[in-house]
Amino acid sequence: MYMNTGYLNHSRMDFKDKSHPLVVGSCGSYRLSKHSKLPTYRPRGRLDYQIIYITAGYGHFHFDNVDNETIVPAGSIVLYRPKELQKYEYYDAEVYWIHFTGNNVKNILRQYGFSDKERVFQVGTSNEYEQIFKRIIIELQRCQDNYEELLVLLLRQLLISFHRELTRDHILKNEYLDHEMDNAVTFFSENYNQDINIDDYAASRGMSVSWFIRNFKKYTGSTPMQFIVGIRITNAQMLLETTTYSINEISKIVGYDNQLYFSRLFHKLKGYSPREYRKIKNKFIRST
Repeated sequence: MYMNTGYLNHSRMDFKDKSHPLVVGSCGSYRLSKHSKLPTYRPRGRLDYQIIYITAGYGHFHFDNVDNETIVPAGSIVLYRPKELQKYEYYDAEVYWIHFTGNNVKNILRQYGFSDKERVFQVGTSNEYEQIFKRIIIELQRCQDNYEELLVLLLRQLLISFHRELTRDHILKNEYLDHEMDNAVTFFSENYNQDINIDDYAASRGMSVSWFIRNFKKYTGSTPMQFIVGIRITNAQMLLETTTYSINEISKIVGYDNQLYFSRLFHKLKGYSPREYRKIKNKFIRST
């Protein structure tokens, strides 16, 4: 196993600093050989904050409870706050870590997009992150003039780099989501009277069914099937009002081969049967 570490004033003591906004206490990296495992267990956590960046391999993390297990892959960072249970194991991994403290850490983390309740953040892998970590380790090892100030600047640079990736990832996810939901709305609107299988549609777009239904509802306010039924019934209303097609013909036009099922569904949603609806609308038109 390869290991490279640096400590503030060469002290390995865990500490909490309330006299400065931000203080870097230690930083390091581990690179495990194949088929090796590196466990850590701190039941009472530490006094400071810790960021773990996994650049290769993966880790098993047990948040809140030793029996809970979350597998965290490369391209992720894990944020531990003071006095939180720390139990994790690295497998065939390359990892960078940094400990820091201060009287304004919580606000600084919020400033750079680290919400209070989340622990795992997807930032991707980047040589830029590794170079900043390595620079911090060197500064801790050399202890040159004003290195404490430089350490804070380097940590802020690291947090800014993470934040830019978190923001970019969020934007890309939103663009992807909008694109997929727009496609779905267009497809359903143009093919509403066909036999649409939601599972097949989601699979054709490379999405899980549950993810698609959940996000489609957030986007439109209704599930995919509710959306399709809504278009069918709206168009049926228009045909009942403006044409002389029979109920059976309208049923087939909007996508229902079974007239009885269509009539029951129409009544459920509109409060009238198709025949009653047409009669009421025709009576209203004649009276105007």
